[in-house]
Amino acid sequence: MLVANGESDRMVPTSNSAGLARRLPNAELVIYPDAGHGGIFQFHEQFVAKALEFLERS
Repeated sequence: MLVANGESDRMVPTSNSAGLARRLPNAELVIYPDAGHGGIFQFHEQFVAKALEFLERS
């Protein structure tokens, strides 16, 4: 599972995302700098590339 979060997310703290990634087998954590809850939208191009790369390995 790919877990993505913004480092300044007020709704889902980064520590929660890190904890989730640690608990899921084969999970990968991506934290987007200077991004809030919509980090995947703020970093859309990077997220799509990362998601496609992750899915190719799955």
